[in-house]
Amino acid sequence: MPPDAPAPGHPNRWGLWREWRVSAELLRLGLATPALRALPRGTGSPVLLIPGWKAPEATMGPLRRYLAWLGHDARHWGLGRNRGRPEADTERLAERVEALARQASRPVALVGWSLGGVIARETARLAPGSVSQVITYGSPVVGGPSHTVAASSWGREASERASRRIATLDLEAPLRVPVTAIFSRSDELVSWPSCIDRVSPDIRHFEVWSTHVGMGVDPAVWTVIARRLAGGGQPGRL
Repeated sequence: MPPDAPAPGHPNRWGLWREWRVSAELLRLGLATPALRALPRGTGSPVLLIPGWKAPEATMGPLRRYLAWLGHDARHWGLGRNRGRPEADTERLAERVEALARQASRPVALVGWSLGGVIARETARLAPGSVSQVITYGSPVVGGPSHTVAASSWGREASERASRRIATLDLEAPLRVPVTAIFSRSDELVSWPSCIDRVSPDIRHFEVWSTHVGMGVDPAVWTVIARRLAGGGQPGRL
Protein backbone atom coordinates (compact mmCIF):
# COMPACT_ATOMS: atom_id res chain seq x y z
CA MET A 1 0.00 0.00 0.00
CA PRO A 2 1.25 3.53 -0.73
CA PRO A 3 1.96 5.70 2.30
CA ASP A 4 -0.80 7.99 3.54
CA ALA A 5 -0.46 11.36 1.90
CA PRO A 6 -2.61 14.47 1.51
CA ALA A 7 -3.58 15.75 -1.91
CA PRO A 8 -0.59 17.19 -3.76
CA GLY A 9 -0.21 20.92 -3.34
CA HIS A 10 2.35 23.52 -4.30
CA PRO A 11 5.78 23.78 -2.67
CA ASN A 12 6.19 26.63 -0.23
CA ARG A 13 8.56 29.13 -1.84
CA TRP A 14 9.43 30.46 1.59
CA GLY A 15 11.08 27.13 2.30
CA LEU A 16 13.40 27.22 -0.71
CA TRP A 17 16.30 28.44 1.41
CA ARG A 18 16.40 24.98 3.03
CA GLU A 19 17.47 23.50 -0.31
CA TRP A 20 20.90 25.03 0.23
CA ARG A 21 21.68 22.53 2.95
CA VAL A 22 23.06 20.18 0.30
CA SER A 23 26.37 20.39 2.19
CA ALA A 24 24.74 18.33 4.94
CA GLU A 25 24.00 15.54 2.45
CA LEU A 26 27.60 15.67 1.23
CA LEU A 27 28.82 15.27 4.81
CA ARG A 28 26.45 12.35 5.37
CA LEU A 29 27.67 10.80 2.11
CA GLY A 30 31.24 10.88 3.35
CA LEU A 31 30.31 9.37 6.70
CA ALA A 32 28.27 6.64 4.99
CA THR A 33 31.11 5.48 2.71
CA PRO A 34 31.82 2.23 4.62
CA ALA A 35 28.14 1.23 4.55
CA LEU A 36 27.81 2.12 0.86
CA ARG A 37 30.82 -0.04 0.02
CA ALA A 38 29.13 -3.02 1.69
CA LEU A 39 25.95 -2.90 -0.44
CA PRO A 40 25.16 -5.68 -2.97
CA ARG A 41 27.28 -5.77 -6.10
CA GLY A 42 25.94 -5.48 -9.62
CA THR A 43 26.30 -8.02 -12.42
CA GLY A 44 27.05 -5.69 -15.30
CA SER A 45 23.44 -5.02 -16.25
CA PRO A 46 22.83 -1.68 -17.99
CA VAL A 47 21.47 1.26 -15.99
CA LEU A 48 20.56 4.60 -17.58
CA LEU A 49 20.54 7.74 -15.41
CA ILE A 50 18.18 10.60 -16.35
CA PRO A 51 18.74 14.09 -14.92
CA GLY A 52 16.08 16.49 -13.69
CA TRP A 53 14.54 19.55 -15.32
CA LYS A 54 17.15 21.86 -16.87
CA ALA A 55 19.90 19.77 -15.28
CA PRO A 56 23.00 18.54 -17.18
CA GLU A 57 24.08 14.92 -17.21
CA ALA A 58 26.92 15.84 -14.84
CA THR A 59 24.42 16.09 -11.97
CA MET A 60 24.06 12.30 -12.19
CA GLY A 61 27.85 11.82 -12.27
CA PRO A 62 28.43 10.96 -8.59
CA LEU A 63 25.70 8.31 -8.61
CA ARG A 64 26.86 6.94 -11.97
CA ARG A 65 30.42 6.51 -10.70
CA TYR A 66 29.20 4.81 -7.55
CA LEU A 67 26.97 2.37 -9.44
CA ALA A 68 29.78 1.63 -11.89
CA TRP A 69 32.06 0.91 -8.92
CA LEU A 70 29.43 -1.55 -7.63
CA GLY A 71 29.60 -3.39 -10.93
CA HIS A 72 26.64 -2.00 -12.87
CA ASP A 73 26.97 -0.83 -16.46
CA ALA A 74 25.85 2.67 -15.41
CA ARG A 75 25.50 5.24 -18.18
CA HIS A 76 24.17 8.75 -18.72
CA TRP A 77 20.97 8.89 -20.75
CA GLY A 78 22.88 10.31 -23.72
CA LEU A 79 20.59 13.26 -24.50
CA GLY A 80 22.58 15.93 -22.70
CA ARG A 81 20.85 18.54 -20.56
CA ASN A 82 17.23 17.79 -19.73
CA ARG A 83 15.56 20.72 -21.46
CA GLY A 84 12.05 19.96 -20.26
CA ARG A 85 10.65 18.27 -23.37
CA PRO A 86 9.38 15.03 -21.83
CA GLU A 87 7.26 13.79 -24.74
CA ALA A 88 10.00 14.17 -27.35
CA ASP A 89 12.70 12.93 -24.98
CA THR A 90 10.65 9.89 -24.03
CA GLU A 91 10.39 8.79 -27.65
CA ARG A 92 14.11 9.35 -28.26
CA LEU A 93 15.08 7.57 -25.05
CA ALA A 94 12.81 4.59 -25.79
CA GLU A 95 14.73 4.02 -29.02
CA ARG A 96 18.04 4.18 -27.15
CA VAL A 97 16.80 1.81 -24.45
CA GLU A 98 15.60 -0.76 -26.99
CA ALA A 99 18.93 -0.59 -28.81
CA LEU A 100 20.92 -0.93 -25.57
CA ALA A 101 18.78 -3.86 -24.41
CA ARG A 102 19.45 -5.66 -27.69
CA GLN A 103 23.16 -4.91 -27.46
CA ALA A 104 23.39 -6.11 -23.83
CA SER A 105 21.00 -9.04 -24.34
CA ARG A 106 19.19 -7.98 -21.17
CA PRO A 107 16.75 -5.25 -20.15
CA VAL A 108 17.80 -1.82 -18.93
CA ALA A 109 17.10 -0.28 -15.52
CA LEU A 110 16.05 3.38 -15.61
CA VAL A 111 16.89 5.75 -12.74
CA GLY A 112 15.46 9.26 -12.90
CA TRP A 113 15.69 12.33 -10.70
CA SER A 114 12.70 14.71 -10.60
CA LEU A 115 11.47 15.21 -14.21
CA GLY A 116 13.96 12.51 -15.17
CA GLY A 117 11.84 10.05 -13.20
CA VAL A 118 8.74 11.07 -15.13
CA ILE A 119 10.61 10.47 -18.38
CA ALA A 120 11.85 7.12 -17.06
CA ARG A 121 8.28 6.03 -16.33
CA GLU A 122 6.99 7.04 -19.74
CA THR A 123 9.94 5.37 -21.46
CA ALA A 124 9.11 2.13 -19.64
CA ARG A 125 5.53 2.52 -20.76
CA LEU A 126 6.65 2.76 -24.39
CA ALA A 127 9.26 -0.02 -24.22
CA PRO A 128 8.28 -2.37 -21.35
CA GLY A 129 10.05 -5.35 -22.86
CA SER A 130 13.38 -3.51 -22.80
CA VAL A 131 13.13 -2.15 -19.23
CA SER A 132 13.86 -4.21 -16.11
CA GLN A 133 12.68 -1.64 -13.56
CA VAL A 134 12.19 2.08 -12.94
CA ILE A 135 13.56 3.97 -9.93
CA THR A 136 12.54 7.58 -9.34
CA TYR A 137 13.48 10.09 -6.68
CA GLY A 138 11.79 13.43 -6.10
CA SER A 139 9.63 12.77 -9.18
CA PRO A 140 6.12 14.29 -9.48
CA VAL A 141 4.34 11.22 -10.83
CA VAL A 142 0.97 12.85 -10.04
CA GLY A 143 0.26 16.10 -11.81
CA GLY A 144 3.67 16.47 -13.42
CA PRO A 145 4.94 20.05 -13.18
CA SER A 146 1.69 21.28 -11.59
CA HIS A 147 2.99 20.49 -8.09
CA THR A 148 6.52 21.81 -8.49
CA VAL A 149 8.22 25.21 -8.27
CA ALA A 150 8.64 24.94 -12.05
CA ALA A 151 4.88 25.19 -12.63
CA SER A 152 5.06 28.92 -13.39
CA SER A 153 7.80 28.33 -15.97
CA TRP A 154 5.71 25.71 -17.73
CA GLY A 155 2.56 27.83 -17.59
CA ARG A 156 -0.86 26.81 -16.35
CA GLU A 157 -2.13 25.41 -19.65
CA ALA A 158 0.95 23.26 -20.30
CA SER A 159 1.02 22.04 -16.69
CA GLU A 160 -2.64 21.04 -16.77
CA ARG A 161 -2.18 19.32 -20.14
CA ALA A 162 0.75 17.32 -18.76
CA SER A 163 -1.26 16.40 -15.67
CA ARG A 164 -4.18 15.13 -17.75
CA ARG A 165 -1.89 13.16 -20.05
CA ILE A 166 -0.15 11.42 -17.14
CA ALA A 167 -3.48 10.55 -15.52
CA THR A 168 -4.86 9.17 -18.79
CA LEU A 169 -1.77 7.05 -19.48
CA ASP A 170 -1.74 5.65 -15.92
CA LEU A 171 -5.40 4.68 -16.30
CA GLU A 172 -5.22 3.23 -19.80
CA ALA A 173 -1.72 1.70 -19.76
CA PRO A 174 -0.39 1.09 -16.21
CA LEU A 175 3.32 0.45 -15.97
CA ARG A 176 4.15 -3.22 -16.40
CA VAL A 177 7.61 -3.11 -14.82
CA PRO A 178 8.60 -2.86 -11.13
CA VAL A 179 8.70 0.75 -9.92
CA THR A 180 10.49 2.25 -6.92
CA ALA A 181 9.53 5.77 -5.82
CA ILE A 182 11.76 7.64 -3.37
CA PHE A 183 10.33 10.78 -1.76
CA SER A 184 11.15 13.26 0.99
CA ARG A 185 8.89 15.46 3.09
CA SER A 186 11.82 17.91 3.21
CA ASP A 187 11.60 18.42 -0.57
CA GLU A 188 11.00 22.12 -1.16
CA LEU A 189 10.92 21.95 -4.98
CA VAL A 190 8.39 19.16 -5.52
CA SER A 191 5.29 18.61 -3.39
CA TRP A 192 6.08 15.23 -1.84
CA PRO A 193 2.50 13.82 -2.08
CA SER A 194 2.84 14.13 -5.87
CA CYS A 195 5.67 11.56 -5.67
CA ILE A 196 3.31 8.87 -4.36
CA ASP A 197 2.30 6.34 -7.01
CA ARG A 198 -1.18 4.95 -6.34
CA VAL A 199 -1.64 3.37 -9.76
CA SER A 200 1.26 1.10 -10.73
CA PRO A 201 0.60 -2.52 -9.73
CA ASP A 202 4.25 -3.23 -8.73
CA ILE A 203 5.30 -0.17 -6.74
CA ARG A 204 7.55 0.27 -3.68
CA HIS A 205 7.87 3.57 -1.83
CA PHE A 206 10.84 4.67 0.25
CA GLU A 207 10.99 7.78 2.37
CA VAL A 208 14.24 9.65 2.95
CA TRP A 209 15.03 12.89 4.76
CA SER A 210 16.73 15.00 2.13
CA THR A 211 16.28 18.22 0.24
CA HIS A 212 15.38 17.90 -3.43
CA VAL A 213 18.78 19.18 -4.55
CA GLY A 214 20.54 16.99 -1.99
CA MET A 215 18.95 13.77 -3.23
CA GLY A 216 21.70 13.43 -5.83
CA VAL A 217 24.28 12.81 -3.12
CA ASP A 218 22.11 11.54 -0.30
CA PRO A 219 23.44 8.18 1.00
CA ALA A 220 19.92 7.00 1.83
CA VAL A 221 18.87 7.53 -1.79
CA TRP A 222 21.99 5.72 -3.03
CA THR A 223 21.30 2.85 -0.62
CA VAL A 224 17.76 2.35 -1.90
CA ILE A 225 18.91 2.47 -5.52
CA ALA A 226 21.75 0.00 -4.96
CA ARG A 227 19.49 -2.45 -3.14
CA ARG A 228 16.69 -2.24 -5.65
CA LEU A 229 19.07 -2.71 -8.57
CA ALA A 230 20.35 -5.80 -6.78
CA GLY A 231 16.79 -7.07 -6.43
CA GLY A 232 16.34 -6.45 -2.70
CA GLY A 233 14.97 -3.95 -0.23
CA GLN A 234 11.63 -3.43 1.42
CA PRO A 235 9.38 -0.36 1.45
CA GLY A 236 9.97 1.91 4.41
CA ARG A 237 12.06 4.74 5.76
CA LEU A 238 15.83 5.14 5.86
